[in-house]
Amino acid sequence: MIIQLKKGISENDKASLVERINQLKYKTTEVNTQKGDYIIGIGKKEFDIRDIGFMPGIADIHRVSDDYKLVSKKWKVKNTEIDLGDGVVISEGGMSIMAGPCSIEGEDQIKKTIDHLVENNVKIMRGGVFKPRSSPYSFRGMGIDGLKTWYTEARKAGIKIITEVMQVSQIEEMHDYIDIYQVGARNTQNFNLLDELGKIDKPVLIKRGISGTIDELLYSAEYVFSAGNENLMLCERGIRTYEKASRNTMDINAISILKEKTHLPVIADPSHGIGIRDHVEPVALACIMAGADGIIYETHEKPEEAFSDGQQTLNFRESAKLIDKMRKVFELKRSL
Repeated sequence: MIIQLKKGISENDKASLVERINQLKYKTTEVNTQKGDYIIGIGKKEFDIRDIGFMPGIADIHRVSDDYKLVSKKWKVKNTEIDLGDGVVISEGGMSIMAGPCSIEGEDQIKKTIDHLVENNVKIMRGGVFKPRSSPYSFRGMGIDGLKTWYTEARKAGIKIITEVMQVSQIEEMHDYIDIYQVGARNTQNFNLLDELGKIDKPVLIKRGISGTIDELLYSAEYVFSAGNENLMLCERGIRTYEKASRNTMDINAISILKEKTHLPVIADPSHGIGIRDHVEPVALACIMAGADGIIYETHEKPEEAFSDGQQTLNFRESAKLIDKMRKVFELKRSL
């Protein structure tokens, strides 16, 4: 059960409401976000919601049987929109593109990538400044100094930034230099990190865990929402299976299923989903037809010289071709 509270509800009215819900053998949790105040009721006993609907301070009541209540589609009249400012909105019925290198490597690379995005009218640049690598000897990112350089160049061009946060201590130092925090596959169940991201005022994109289920991804989003941040997106990026022909198995099924289960935008990552450059384009187009609200992929001027993930990274010519095709496929899908 989700109870939306009216703005300005008195503490006495709230206390009376909580007492009444507890009398019904429901456990209550208060959630305060950027957009609203809620009381979440957890219990098994069936009751007529009109028993409490008359109480002062209630804006609306919703029955939600899913364990992940706040991110469930069962109570939201309108799907969540992520407004990044300057006309950049990620939402249902749109097709947002986020592109850039796996790793931020230096100022020259940043400028060339931004030029490529501006030329192709892409408004969001992805890239890593803190890199979780399987080997401790691999390049692990330029850190906060690299992010500051990236931010300076991106703002000049009107480009928004999405980058991965790996630990709680990085949240505050990154805050003023990014537009979207990304939670990578290795941190999807880092619940301390998710809790802290719930306390900030910037959007968060959560990637599916390497072997995570769809429900586990939704539970991760519920952590962030319940801690106070409604500005969330989910990302299908492939899962680890017994198949060895590709880096991961891109679960395109998950896109359609997530669109049915949640009001949050769903983004697809074909670069990590398949991990092979030649197959990124067809997988990306398939994800759009499956209903993805956006695509995030990797591009680099010279992928063969990239510090990381060059095997799945498109060069700028391939990237421009993909952007054109994605927009055409999106228009085709809208016309069907």
